[in-house]
Amino acid sequence: MTSSPAPRMVHSYKRTSSPRSPTNSGELFTPAHEENVRFIHDTWMCVMRDIKSSQGSEGSDRGPQEYMEKNPNASLSSFTPVDLNEIKRRNIQDTKKS
Repeated sequence: MTSSPAPRMVHSYKRTSSPRSPTNSGELFTPAHEENVRFIHDTWMCVMRDIKSSQGSEGSDRGPQEYMEKNPNASLSSFTPVDLNEIKRRNIQDTKKS
């Protein structure tokens, strides 16, 4: 059985004084950014799969557990999650129109 290297976060960026808006070069994200997003996405999908597979099992102390606020913040009751895939699609379409 062969094993692949463990996933890791990539920290190869350089700080500039320019604004953080995309340039006209067509490249919206650095390769390090793309790798970090892929790492976070893949890891999150594994966690969600583990949560779903542990639901219904009697051993509630095993496996990942979803955090629930005991006293939810009322100002966050109207919070709507953002679909990052949709935002990326729109950004790509906008750059193709330019």
